[in-house]
Amino acid sequence: MRRLDINCFAEMSVFVRVVEDGGYTAAAKSCAMTPSAVSKLISRLENRLGARLLNRSTRRQLLTPEGTAFYERSLTILAALDEAEQEAAASSAPQGTVRVNCNVDIGRLYLLPLLNEFLRDYPGVSVEVFLSDEVVDLIGVRADVAIRSGPLKSSNLVARCLGETRGLIVASPAYLAAQGTPKVPTDLVGHNCLGFTFSQPAMEWSLKGADGQLTSISVTGNIRVSDGNGVRDLAILGLGLARVGFCQVEQDLDDGRLVSVLEDFMPTDKIEVHAVYVGQGGRLPTRVRAFMDFLAANLKIN
Repeated sequence: MRRLDINCFAEMSVFVRVVEDGGYTAAAKSCAMTPSAVSKLISRLENRLGARLLNRSTRRQLLTPEGTAFYERSLTILAALDEAEQEAAASSAPQGTVRVNCNVDIGRLYLLPLLNEFLRDYPGVSVEVFLSDEVVDLIGVRADVAIRSGPLKSSNLVARCLGETRGLIVASPAYLAAQGTPKVPTDLVGHNCLGFTFSQPAMEWSLKGADGQLTSISVTGNIRVSDGNGVRDLAILGLGLARVGFCQVEQDLDDGRLVSVLEDFMPTDKIEVHAVYVGQGGRLPTRVRAFMDFLAANLKIN
């Protein structure tokens, strides 16, 4: 039987604030407490659990593996409490801010055009959108939802598929006229291949060989940028070959600004796009659940 004099929900709430606000001082302001009181509460919580939750330094607190697990479970429990209170209240309309981290091109082409409709349906909710092609740690960037394309790594995140696209290698007609059109995958070795700043130092593009099996081709290029839209722009300017998603360049292909090459050698696997979030058993704050349900119904990628 749990002791009744321990306010577990208060402890969880303060702990979550320390993680999300980045330290004791900021969390103390959010919780109307002193930094000393926050520090003592966290120490008392760790002693009761018998586990260190935070590795402390002079500037910041970093979650331990045990702290990450406790943080994620705390979010689930606090969300369930919030949901119960909202359902018991006279009005259960979603309230608060939804923080979304999204692939640049998916955000530009699909997410941003839908926000007006979402905010009209949920006037009590505001949205913060951070556009980046780099895979981020949701906890580290304090995001409620991330929209990602490509294979998902094994994690405690819950994923919801929003659709799929396919990969292409494209270049401008001017580039191909000057440098020649690659006919087989090994021709890529002689071309300037545009890359990303967050990729591995050695770029490799997977294509099908003559036997139909996937093979990795090491490619090089003299320009790397931070997002897919920048790679697309460089390709249109004639600066090299780019590997992109079809949805990103569909209009450019129709208008002749870009040309697809090596299509017979491209993998046929589709690139799935997912919305991922921290949570278990579907227990989410109502604001996040409303946003996820809206995405599933309205954001269609194909």
